[in-house]
Order: sequence, then C-alpha cells, then structure tokens
Amino acid sequence: QVQLVESGGGSVQSGGSLRLSCAASGYIDSSYCMGWFRHAPGKEREGVAVIDSGGRTNYLDSVKGRFTISQDNAKNTLYLQMNSLKPEDTAMYYCAAAAVGGGRSACGGVRYTAGWVLGDWGQGTQVTVSS
Repeated sequence: QVQLVESGGGSVQSGGSLRLSCAASGYIDSSYCMGWFRHAPGKEREGVAVIDSGGRTNYLDSVKGRFTISQDNAKNTLYLQMNSLKPEDTAMYYCAAAAVGGGRSACGGVRYTAGWVLGDWGQGTQVTVSS
C-alpha cells in the first residue's frame, strides 16, 4: 500500500499560482500511474492531471496550458504546478496512485474511473481562488 500526503494548498487571487506536492511512501509499483484529482462542493470528483511511469501525461481540457504535473522519482514526490488560477479551480485537491492505464494514452486518460477508486489516496489539500 502507498501512503500519500499532499501539501501546498491555500488561498490565492484569480491569476495567481500555487504548487501542490504529494509525498509518497511505501511500495510503489513501477507500472503505477500517479494523478491529481479535485472535488468541489456540489460537483463530481474529476481528474485534473495524470502521469505514468514513463513520464507521459494527460490533462483535463480546462487546465491545459495552465497546470503542469511532474514527478521527482528520487524524492518520491508528485507535483502539480498551477498557474493562472481561476475561481472555478477552487476545490479539494487529492493525490492518487493506481494501477490503471496503459495503451496509447497515458494512464488511459484523465477520467476518474473505477481503477482510480481502487487506488491509494491522500487526505487532500484545499485550493481556494477568489475573484
């Protein structure tokens, strides 16, 4: 089992930036995908960005060009650099690790699928963007 701890959330004004971090410990299979998901009140949980063991990525359309997912394997840490933040980005952000994907698209895409539900999750970090 993988233990995940997120940090870096906070409150910013529209147009601002934040960098989320996710420290991972425990056994992480080399085939695992890592991802960032978010959950806003009254909305369904959605995938934001995912990255596979080969470094391929996928992004939610609304964050493309603004968010960047990356990982430092030496530090067992996953990052999400968020620039040009908008009020609609306000949500609880979660880090996850799961055995999903493969094929032509990194992690099988960015959707929140059953495979992710069965994965390992952090406790979340709140991001609030004010207009």
